[in-house]
Amino acid sequence: MNDISTTRASAARSARAAGYCATVFVRALALVVLVPVLMYSAVLCLVGVGLLILPHELRLLRRLADGERDRLGRWAATSTPPAGPHARRRLMAVLSDPATGRDLRWAAAMTVAGTALGLIGAALFLFPAAVLVLVGLWWLFPTDDPIRLILNVPIDSWGSALYAGVPQFLLSVLLALFGPPLLARLAASVSRWLLAPSAAAVLAERVSTLDRTRTGAIDAHGNELRRIERDLHDGTQARLVSLAMQLGLAERTLSADPEAVGPLLTRAREGAEEAMAELRDVLRSVYPPILADRGLAGAVSAVVARCPVPATLELGEPGELGDVPAQIEVAMYFAITEALTNAAKHAHAGSVSVTLARAGGTLRAEITDDGRGGAAEGGGTGLRGMRQRVEAVDGVLRVQSPPGGPTVITVECPCGS
Repeated sequence: MNDISTTRASAARSARAAGYCATVFVRALALVVLVPVLMYSAVLCLVGVGLLILPHELRLLRRLADGERDRLGRWAATSTPPAGPHARRRLMAVLSDPATGRDLRWAAAMTVAGTALGLIGAALFLFPAAVLVLVGLWWLFPTDDPIRLILNVPIDSWGSALYAGVPQFLLSVLLALFGPPLLARLAASVSRWLLAPSAAAVLAERVSTLDRTRTGAIDAHGNELRRIERDLHDGTQARLVSLAMQLGLAERTLSADPEAVGPLLTRAREGAEEAMAELRDVLRSVYPPILADRGLAGAVSAVVARCPVPATLELGEPGELGDVPAQIEVAMYFAITEALTNAAKHAHAGSVSVTLARAGGTLRAEITDDGRGGAAEGGGTGLRGMRQRVEAVDGVLRVQSPPGGPTVITVECPCGS
């Protein structure tokens, strides 16, 4: 039984690798056409025409290269970040993009390596079927020139088809099981080596990201301080001033009309309770007490249970989240809370699903609703604030919300090993 499962797994892996090789071959054929066109357009730049054409062709090359980067992430389980579209249309601006040089060298190399590796890898997966067909149709070949396959044994009868065809078929099966994965890994390694940014480029991008997230964190912190000050000034402070006035009035009334002090003290007590409630709300917005009491899993469970839209939560095994730093807990809690609020308030969703899990050193949440979609930052949905909170702890927030839905919000935060 284990041997059958292993064989099936090997066949599935080979099929997946063959599919990757087929995609590499098709993309290489496109590059075989595109590379000469790019060279011709570069020559036309001498007369000015290429200055208008070449940027569009380089953008097409960028789309092909980003498609390969995306497939590398899914096939080899290693991240090769997409370079993204060219921001401007002028030729010098496009050529100054560091990723353009990587795209060009990848295109030149893959016209040869991609064509060969992709074609051979896909063909090896189909080789057993080809052997069966050729051996079974031996009688279509002339008797003086019979078919010969891998072992170079002539097949001119059903007997020779049996004793020569079976070993050749088994050999082709071995090649189909182990050949495509090997060639796919080789093609992926070549593409990754050509497309991946240099260490200096990665460091520069990291510095740029840290500078941007630092600015966002400072802005978010400033906004949070102003919100707390406004809540305390307009709410709690006003309640306390009213409370002090009522107590002062009660003090002056006590000697002249003791019976009138009771209602004043009652209003003062009610004002004190309201002030404490507002103060608790302010404190809860800084660090929700439920996080300290029940942890992130319990806090998210409570939020999902209170959601006005029917919501489900998938947490995995108990204790799977492990120890999460406090700042990560707060960012993740508020992101999930805001996403659920958006689903009910803006998306008019009928149902929401929340998945919260930890894989190694990354805490990941995915919130999916079946609402109308079209969510965008700056539209009053709080997405900008969510992004600032998440990026302030070195996390990543991704929003996929096509018009008509569904909306999928993914939050990933590092939380240690």
